[in-house]
Amino acid sequence: MNYLAHTAHAQLGALWLGCVGWTLTAMALGLIQWRVWQVSDREVISSGVAWVGIWRACFHSHTLVTPGFRVMHCRYISLAEAFTPPEIVAAQVLMLLSLLVGLCGNAGGVYALRNIYFGTERNSPIRLAFFTTGVLCLLASVMSLIPLLWNLISVVTNQTIKFPPEFNMPQAPDSQHVGCGIRVGIVGTVLMIVSGIIFLICFAGLICSVTGCLQSLI
Repeated sequence: MNYLAHTAHAQLGALWLGCVGWTLTAMALGLIQWRVWQVSDREVISSGVAWVGIWRACFHSHTLVTPGFRVMHCRYISLAEAFTPPEIVAAQVLMLLSLLVGLCGNAGGVYALRNIYFGTERNSPIRLAFFTTGVLCLLASVMSLIPLLWNLISVVTNQTIKFPPEFNMPQAPDSQHVGCGIRVGIVGTVLMIVSGIIFLICFAGLICSVTGCLQSLI
């Protein structure tokens, strides 16, 4: 197994990309700036800016304060609420599944590279581990890409959300634009896609030739 260690640089880079992509996806999941609403009425929304994430809607206010958020007022968006749009429902479910699948994919990459670099378990299924890692990374990226693009389209087409009165959100914003939550999520998804593709290429390279095809990836 030691001879594979000299040709595993591409897989190591793919694992690094997968870990960074998974981390960015996790960050996007917690950010509230998926949709940035600009409003002119500042009686309640003091800054004139409201943020809509997939878990809560928030804005700065001098009149409404949520305990624990200082001068920020936040209301949680429940999966079961009737007003919750389908793109946010999909994001809450698929983004969590993407994190779980991506974690399993990265774990598979760590397992394969550990066996290559340390020469343990000489009969371990390295090829299968590379293939499984690539498939899981691509599956995780698809799961996160669907809600990210869906929410991106909703912002571009200026779709609004009919929040209930307790949210103190306007019926429609004056304008809205894409927040950093979607941007971070898309970057993380792209890195996961690249990682999955590299792992699958490495799997194909091992099938063709243990050394020849992998040398072209370095």
